[in-house]
Amino acid sequence: MKNLLFRIAAVSGICLLLLSFRGYLAKPLQSDWPEYLGGADRNHYSSLSKINTTNVKSLKPVWEFHTGDSGQVQCNPIIIENRLYAVTASNHLFALNAATGQELWRFSPESKGASNVNRGVAYWSKGKDKRIMFAFQTWLYAVNAITGKPILSFGDGGRVSLKSGLGEESATKFVSSTTPGTIFGDLIIMPMRLGEGTGSAPGYIQAFNVRTGKLAWVFKTIPHPGEPGYETWPADAYKNPAIGAANNWAGMAVDRKRGILYVPTGSASFDFYGGNREGKNLYANSLIALNARTGEYIWHFQTVHHDIWDRDIPAPPNLITINRNGKSVDAVAQVTKSGHIFVFDRVSGEPIFPIDEVPVPQSTLPGEKTWPTQPVPRMPKPFARQTLTEDDITQFSGKRDSLLTIFRQAKLGAFEPLDFRQTLIFPGPDGAAEWGGAAVDKEGIIYVNSNEMAWLFSLSPKNEVKAKTLSSGKSLYLNHCQSCHRSDFSGNPQSGYPALIGIRERLGRSVTTSLITNGKGMMPGFSQISDAEKQSIISYIFGEEKEELTTVAKDDYPDVPYRFNGYNKFLDERGYPAISPPWGTLSAVDLNTGEQLWQIPLGEIKELTKKGIPVTGTENYGGPLVTAGGLLFIAATKDNTFRAFDKKTGKLLWEHPLPASGFATPSTYMVNGTQYVVIACGGTKLGMNKGDSYVAFALD
Repeated sequence: MKNLLFRIAAVSGICLLLLSFRGYLAKPLQSDWPEYLGGADRNHYSSLSKINTTNVKSLKPVWEFHTGDSGQVQCNPIIIENRLYAVTASNHLFALNAATGQELWRFSPESKGASNVNRGVAYWSKGKDKRIMFAFQTWLYAVNAITGKPILSFGDGGRVSLKSGLGEESATKFVSSTTPGTIFGDLIIMPMRLGEGTGSAPGYIQAFNVRTGKLAWVFKTIPHPGEPGYETWPADAYKNPAIGAANNWAGMAVDRKRGILYVPTGSASFDFYGGNREGKNLYANSLIALNARTGEYIWHFQTVHHDIWDRDIPAPPNLITINRNGKSVDAVAQVTKSGHIFVFDRVSGEPIFPIDEVPVPQSTLPGEKTWPTQPVPRMPKPFARQTLTEDDITQFSGKRDSLLTIFRQAKLGAFEPLDFRQTLIFPGPDGAAEWGGAAVDKEGIIYVNSNEMAWLFSLSPKNEVKAKTLSSGKSLYLNHCQSCHRSDFSGNPQSGYPALIGIRERLGRSVTTSLITNGKGMMPGFSQISDAEKQSIISYIFGEEKEELTTVAKDDYPDVPYRFNGYNKFLDERGYPAISPPWGTLSAVDLNTGEQLWQIPLGEIKELTKKGIPVTGTENYGGPLVTAGGLLFIAATKDNTFRAFDKKTGKLLWEHPLPASGFATPSTYMVNGTQYVVIACGGTKLGMNKGDSYVAFALD
């Protein structure tokens, strides 16, 4: 009897074990891609390994979805329960069957105005209540994930204003969102894109209730009296209408177990002059740890003091676990535009590697008071070059002497203050690291793509414009528009700013008005400009304004006496970078030790390689994806190519042409035992051809 009972118990135990194991196998660790960049840690990582180093050469396109709406598509799609959620170039939301690419539904907000690009959406569910949280222009929408219909109980008829917690002074200012919010419980914490000139809205961090749309908490990045950091600004700086931003636009990460939110912020506005905001300017250019439930401050680290170089923190941080001196440490790593990686203890905020405060040149520009030092980590070593010499001027140009003259006349240095001379900024305002961010695997290796582009910046006194007899439209144009589109309307296409020549015929007055108000792509909206002023600008651009008019636009911000002369890449006569390659790289860095493991050029300019020039790399936008299959997938380059590398060595294992440049971060997921990799292909940026595709790949 005892033996019988023992056998029954043993069999029962085996059955339970098998059932448990079967259940484990039935639920892959990460069959979905449920959040922006893969998860709350923002690590661009997938545990899927069906596609791996041994079979990736057999990867083929299996479906292509055309949105019908061409232009910049920077979206990292999310995939949940065989549904793929993403946006079009004009930021309209749609759902697809993730296995076939068949459209299930589309949600188009009522507004017909222009819209900035959007890098994705957020998902929240509780029981049968499944919601897509989606930003369009000034609004945050809640949409039923199954039907695509707005959830009318959320806010006012399905939407809430992203200005809710910014104060009355933001009512007429440009506010949008280009990055998905971060979900914590029943809260969504929203990034915001704001203007970068004078008169920007304040970049306060806002949490909304996912169910109701009610504002839950606000953290003020430009502190009010009695709040920590208030003393790092002039008194009542938060009231100054010329000072704003210090916003999170790149997205956040959250440690859900601990309830800690990690928020990287950008610079305060005006980006290139800070005479009216003397001090360190907390919490601009900072990584801030907040209580995710309440928004209460925990710790911070400022990566740039008193920023006047547009050194925003450009990407969400990565939440990682590393091994230091035999101990496991939960850490947070932040890549930067300068090519540095700052690494901190996730709980205490203590640096994992030493950070030095390094003396930097001081401004001689009247009114400007720069900060005497800047923080530079000793480790890890930068993943981008930090200095340039004459030897770094390109050998490919037939006009190298002219480039050398520009180089010799420019001011040089990572923290060289701007003035009326040209300053060579390297790496430039688009990084080293950019909004695509970095991927991290389970071994604590971080993978980051980088731009190595030099840019030329300078300032001019405003009174140079105002001293002349100018029409109202011309004066407004020079103050608000010429830095990007140039005084002759020729734009700067190589730097991403289109020409305005012929815009009257191409767009007309109504569409142009909408573009000025709402923005589109890289351009912020100028909603703070009055309707009459917008029409004056348009009349000037259209050639309809009479030059004999002598009314000069009033200066609303006299405490900012300078204007920025534009984002100008340092290029040769053919449009290639004026410095020696590589112009784009992909690096692997071991965050356990701080050592770089490998670095390779990323991207190819085929007309140069045909001449026997080694691969140069190209400018790149969009991040990598790393998998348990030992692979690193990335598009991001100008050459319309999707690539897979061996994550251990950086060896190229596979590549495939795309219908347009994939300036986006790929996603991977599994449906019915098949692993897919999908990438948005919108092109457009950097003067590339437009596209409207999402392309999915799977094993042949």
